[in-house]
Amino acid sequence: MDDDLFSSRPENPLASLARQDLDPLSQHELDERIAALEAEIARVRAHSEAVAKHRSAADALFKR
Repeated sequence: MDDDLFSSRPENPLASLARQDLDPLSQHELDERIAALEAEIARVRAHSEAVAKHRSAADALFKR
């Protein structure tokens, strides 16, 4: 029996994205995909910076 078939874990979206076949996409669709991925990178970087600031404030509060 295949354990992955009944796994309760959702699939990693990044792994799924990396496996997607790009051959059927047009140049315009590829450009749109790049723009969407760049926007997501910016969003993740902004969140990462906010998390780092929060962590730094917590460390200062508790004198780590």
